[in-house]
Amino acid sequence: MAWWPIGASLFASSEGSGLFIGLAGTGAAGGIAVTGFEWNATYALLALAWVFVPVYISSGIVTMPEYLQRRFGGERIRMYLSGLSLLLSIFTKISTDLYSGALFVQVCLGWDLYLSTILMLVVTGLYTIAAFDEIGGYPNLEEAYLKAVPSKIVPNATCHLPRADAMHLFRDPVSGDLPWTGMTFGLSIMATWYWCTDQVIVQRSLSAKSLSHAKAGSILASYLKMLPLFVIIMPGMISRVLYPDAVACVDPEECARACGAAVGCSNIAYPKLVVELMPSGLRGLMIAVMMAALMSSLTSIFNSSSTLFTMDIWRKLRPGASERELLLVGRVVTVVLVALSVVWIPILQSSSGGQLYVYIQAVTSYLAPPVTAVFVLAVFWPRANEQGAFWGLMAGLALGLARMGLELAHPVPRCGVPDRRPWLLADIHYLHFAVLLCAATAAVAVGVSLLSPPPPPARLKDLTWWTLSRESPQPSVDGTSQGPPDGEYATEPPFWARICGINAVVLMCVNIFCYAYFA
Repeated sequence: MAWWPIGASLFASSEGSGLFIGLAGTGAAGGIAVTGFEWNATYALLALAWVFVPVYISSGIVTMPEYLQRRFGGERIRMYLSGLSLLLSIFTKISTDLYSGALFVQVCLGWDLYLSTILMLVVTGLYTIAAFDEIGGYPNLEEAYLKAVPSKIVPNATCHLPRADAMHLFRDPVSGDLPWTGMTFGLSIMATWYWCTDQVIVQRSLSAKSLSHAKAGSILASYLKMLPLFVIIMPGMISRVLYPDAVACVDPEECARACGAAVGCSNIAYPKLVVELMPSGLRGLMIAVMMAALMSSLTSIFNSSSTLFTMDIWRKLRPGASERELLLVGRVVTVVLVALSVVWIPILQSSSGGQLYVYIQAVTSYLAPPVTAVFVLAVFWPRANEQGAFWGLMAGLALGLARMGLELAHPVPRCGVPDRRPWLLADIHYLHFAVLLCAATAAVAVGVSLLSPPPPPARLKDLTWWTLSRESPQPSVDGTSQGPPDGEYATEPPFWARICGINAVVLMCVNIFCYAYFA
């Protein structure tokens, strides 16, 4: 079952300890709306397997920047995207994993990835049952959560109170902390970037034995992504109920005493629950499982980052570099990325009101939407050319960095402090900004493409959805190819194609039902 490692690794990559702790913490602070970040992945994962992977395989690429280089020609887009991917690894992946791992435990044990995935599900199920038992079951969760107020509050402020809409997925588009418009459109843009164009994720699907295996892996990962509401978000809410003075603290002195961060302690919701509720044996088992997930996530990031740098940047600077030199450069790059990520941790710790998952999504919304826009145009609009793609990316980068700079210069005010941030921060949610940024990038890319010569038809062969080859994958520029040489990947047995299609329909029905139930 080659599809099982694909689905398990896709799930484990997104549920590494950084996101695990961040999700539980955000659930403690904002309720179940955060589940939308997980359930939205269903459609992006299906798009990955049914739309993007066939194009990637047909083009015979090794890395995502290489796809854009082959699609548009030239080197500058490939170099830019490789650099951006490395920056995102520092800002949102390595630093968050290192920080959250440090929050959880000081000692790590290395276990097999797939065994760790199974154990993570089993043990989280056990502590979820223990947590619900502690508060009297699910029927009492909403009532108890709305009463979970810390004993020490900030006078003349309401930030200590749980949100009244905590049990709803769809929230007010203006006053909601996670507006439904942003969760529907902005999040879809970010999910497309993460699941369909990010090297760390896509490389797993590119290693599938066949297209049916890639589809089955995405379906399995999508089913697993339905679980976080029950095994992460709700336990995070329960953690606030049981330990309001620590997890829900608002007074800077109390927060600093509870977790060492004056801006808030929602990030400790998950480890607090594990440490307080689970017996010693299971506590040690959970530590081992979480550290294995952390190590797996970091290993994937290190591998993809070093590959991006050596294949897309260093080989262009030194075309005659030997394999030994490339190996050495990849190791040096990994060390540099870790060092920069460690330096970034203090900034991460104080950003986005101390909520790790909000920080990840906010930074992603400033940098990823231009990439989504260019990839979508590259796959679906043959008229898009190199000039349009490049200047669209540059315009998107300028706008995204401007917003990110403002965010770092004007952080979210603490409880009781008036919000005097610029209107771009105070009035435009980061998910709404993602929509605007993606639209602006697409507009620039389309406009410049129409004002410049179209790409030659020969360049488009096997590189767009409309020119997709169903034959054997083409070799990449370095002589390697993705998938088996006999073309098994590009074609599907009708029986397994139907099985995957039926499961995809069932999965979407389950997803829509869950959305409607918790809306």
